[in-house]
Amino acid sequence: MEFDFEEIEPQSRYRLLTNFIGPRPIALVTTRSERGHSNAAPMSFFNVFSHDPAIVGLGIQPRLTGEPKDTMVNIRRTGEFAISMVDMELSQQMLICGLGFDSEVDELEVAGLKAVQCRKIDVAYAEEAPCIFECRVERLIDYPRRTLVLGEVVHMHVRRDCLDAGGRYVDPERYQPIARLHADNYITSDRQFVLKAPPIADVVTPKK
Repeated sequence: MEFDFEEIEPQSRYRLLTNFIGPRPIALVTTRSERGHSNAAPMSFFNVFSHDPAIVGLGIQPRLTGEPKDTMVNIRRTGEFAISMVDMELSQQMLICGLGFDSEVDELEVAGLKAVQCRKIDVAYAEEAPCIFECRVERLIDYPRRTLVLGEVVHMHVRRDCLDAGGRYVDPERYQPIARLHADNYITSDRQFVLKAPPIADVVTPKK
């Protein structure tokens, strides 16, 4: 089948993109509301794009009414946000944070998560998360139905048991984030395996 993205409607594009591009890591994004409470919302339009500078990206769409989501309102006002990675232990709380609460509801509190103040930005994060990225907005790119948020990571928290004995590399037995596939389908990373490329000499045919 062929799909002309210049002709089909946006919802069909969304369905096709999210069905076939995955698994997508989940960012539990926390921001500070104007009244000072924590807003938390899961985002699966998320990934890392650079290490120098350290840039992560979020794609945030408005509500169905066209009004901006609380996360986007807070990011525009403060220029700061934190991203907590989500594992199975945090999965149900992540789903709770994604429910349609009123703007002045503290999702971390409702989900039963312990809020901890970030080191470099005025945002709280969930203590239960395996790792957290503190971010400042690098730039915002606005489209009619989505804003691309590029954030520079200025600090990172990692739970000690998620690292190997040397504290340098992740321990795959302990750090097992979940990711979203399509609709309500998710995948865990507890079946990791190693793939190594062969030497180039084994695949390049010598010229005669």
